[in-house]
Amino acid sequence: MTDPITARPQVAVSAGIFRDSKILLTRRANDPKGVRWTFPGGRIESGETMAEALKREILEETGLTIEIAGSAGVREMLHAQSGHGHFIILPFAARWVSGEVALNDELAEARWFDPGETGGLTVTEGLHEVIADACRIVGV
Repeated sequence: MTDPITARPQVAVSAGIFRDSKILLTRRANDPKGVRWTFPGGRIESGETMAEALKREILEETGLTIEIAGSAGVREMLHAQSGHGHFIILPFAARWVSGEVALNDELAEARWFDPGETGGLTVTEGLHEVIADACRIVGV
C-alpha cells in the first residue's frame, strides 16, 4: 500500500547560510543517495510560511538563528526507488545571526566552507549552481 504522504511531492526549504564569507554545508545522517554535502533544511509544515519553516528547520537542525537574504531558485529531488519520495526544494541564501553549530540526529556533519572550495565536493544535484546564486544574493 502506498503511503499517502510520500505518494505526492513534498515541499521543503533549505538555506545556504553565510558567516564571515563562508557557507555552511551539511551531510545528512541517512542520505538515500550516499555521502553528499547539501544545505540544511526540511519540510514546510501545514500553516507555516516558507520563512517560518526555514528558520525553524535551521534552528532545529543546526542550532543557528538566521536572517533570510533571498530566494536562490528551486530544486527537485526524486527518490522513487528508495521510497523516500519526491521533494520540491526551495533554497534560500541566508546570513548567520547567532548560535554555534549543534547538529540534531538528522545530520552527520556540518562544516563552514569558502565558497570557492566547494566545487570539488560531492553535493546534492544542482547545489553548485545554487551556491553560486546564494553567493550573488549575499554579495560574497
